This record gives sequence, C-alpha cells and structure tokens, in this order.
Amino acid sequence: MNKGKLFVFTGPSGTGKGTILKEVLASDDRLRLSVSATTRGPREGEVNGVHYWFLKKEDFEAKIAQDAFLEHACYVGNYYGTPEQPVNDQLAAGYDVVLEIEVQGAMQIHEKRPDAVMVFVAPPSLEELSDRLHGRGTESEKKIAARLATAEQELKYADRFDYVIVNDDLQEAIGDLRAILRAERCRVAHELG
Repeated sequence: MNKGKLFVFTGPSGTGKGTILKEVLASDDRLRLSVSATTRGPREGEVNGVHYWFLKKEDFEAKIAQDAFLEHACYVGNYYGTPEQPVNDQLAAGYDVVLEIEVQGAMQIHEKRPDAVMVFVAPPSLEELSDRLHGRGTESEKKIAARLATAEQELKYADRFDYVIVNDDLQEAIGDLRAILRAERCRVAHELG
C-alpha cells in the first residue's frame, strides 16, 4: 500500500475554501479531512473528534512543548492547531489528508513538512471578495474591512504555493482541486515511494 499525500488547503476568508473542499471530500474516498484541536469550548452540535479535538489550555500547551502539532496559533485567546499523530496515522494507512487552515498555519507546515502539497484559493479580485463578504450578511462593516485587509496581506503569499485556484466559478474551482489531487497521485515518486 502506498503512503498517502499531505495537502494544505488555504486562502483568505470568503474565497469558498469550505464549499470547494466539501464537494471534493464527498466524492473522494481516498481523501480525509484533518481534525484540528482547540482550547475553545464546543459550540452547539459540535462533537469532540469530529469537528475539533477540544483540549484544556494546559493540555494544549503540553502538546506544544512536545512538538505534537504540525502547526498552531493563538487566536482571540484560544489555541488552534493540527495534531501531527492523527495525520501521520491516516497517511500511513494510505489516505491522502487535507488540512483546511489559515495562511499563517500553512506557512508553518511548509517549513516543517516540505513534502506537503500547498494549494491556495484566491478570489478573482478583492472587489469580488468584498461583494461576497457583504453578501453573507453575517458581519459588521468593521469586521469585513478587517477581513479584507487580512486577505490583501494573505494574497501576497500565493506565490509560495504549489497551486493557486482562482475561485471565480465554483464548479471550475472544484474541478481544479480534483485535477490537482489526480495529478499529485500520478507523480512517479509518489507511486514508487
């Protein structure tokens, strides 16, 4: 059995990462989504080990000290991170594993795991991204402005990725991700390694 491949899937908020990934995961039985850990409390309906691994702050910090995360960050007073062992277990079992994470975490993984296939999802333009964020109707103008400022900074990292998907047509973007998975699975080094 071949070892799986690690895929990092990122991009600014509002680019449609979750929607693209949900479609591809539903139709690809070789692909698994990594479950992140957090110190925030579970929201209604969230299940430990399915949506997140919910950890106490001291347990999370102990795992940081043990270098047990592929990446981690503190955001609004809570830790978030990708536990390395479950990812390695899935890869060893022959599954491809995808991490849907923030750009900051993606850069950490790029340093730690140069074998990871890095995929960046970009909006067609910042104007289009602004329209999408406003169209959600879920955030204040101040939060949207902050997200757009962050997106502008995150877009500067796109050239550090192996692939960039510009999501101006959802079905085409889904097809692009499927093509990337197919291409990476056909790499000679992967098949013979």
